[in-house]
This record gives sequence, C-alpha cells and structure tokens, in this order.
Amino acid sequence: MNRIALGLSLLLLINVPTKAQDDKAANTDVSAVRTTVTNYIEGYFTGDAHRMEQTLHPHYLKHMIHGDIPMRERSGAQMVAEVRKNGPANLPSSQASEQVTVLDIAGDIASAKLVTPGWTDYMTLSKVNGDWKILSVVQRID
Repeated sequence: MNRIALGLSLLLLINVPTKAQDDKAANTDVSAVRTTVTNYIEGYFTGDAHRMEQTLHPHYLKHMIHGDIPMRERSGAQMVAEVRKNGPANLPSSQASEQVTVLDIAGDIASAKLVTPGWTDYMTLSKVNGDWKILSVVQRID
C-alpha cells in the first residue's frame, strides 16, 4: 500500500507545474501582449499597414469616443485600408509615442491600455494559434 501511495504522490508532483514555470509563461504572455500592442500603434505611426494588420483579430472592432461627437466604429479592414491609404501618421515626433500597460491576462484573453499624447485605447486581446491578436479597442480621444 505504501508503494502505491508513494507512486501516486510522485506522479502528481511530476505533472503539477511549478510556480517558476507558471511565472515564466505569464512573463512570456505579458511580453507578447505588449509586443502586439506596440506593433499595432507603431504600424499606425509609421504607416506600415502590414505590421498593423498582423496584430488584428479577424473580428477586430474599434469604438471611438470623443466628447459630444457620436460614437464611431471601425473594423480591422477599415483600419488597415486607412493606414494603407494615408501612410505615416501626420504627427510631430513628440506625439508619436506610446505607453503600453498590460492590465490582466486570464488564459487566452488579455486586456491592455495604450496611452499616446492624443488618445487612450483600452484593448481586449485574444490568443489565436499561439499569437496574441487585438480583438477590440475602445478609444477615448483627448
């Protein structure tokens, strides 16, 4: 009986991830989410539609809120087409900066906040085939 209990205990220990493994996976996801958001905004700033497109989930939708102007929406295809048409953002270099904060990650869903000098984006991301993609954005324009 003791051999069976010992064998089961060893089997459980082998299959339970360690805290170090969990921390490493969490750090990897935080870094990947931050990279996705950075590629999204830098694609916009530089006019690199392909770079931006690589960050978008197929069901991407953006809601823009700006004072008394009615809420507006843009799909991923509309965002990419706009960047492709307009090229680099017409912003002084001092305004082409960003601060990315990963707010939370729960399994294959993450939330992040992107702050630029002109607006703030609250984002929901989803992990698709191992890659983080931006699913939705709510933008408050300053």
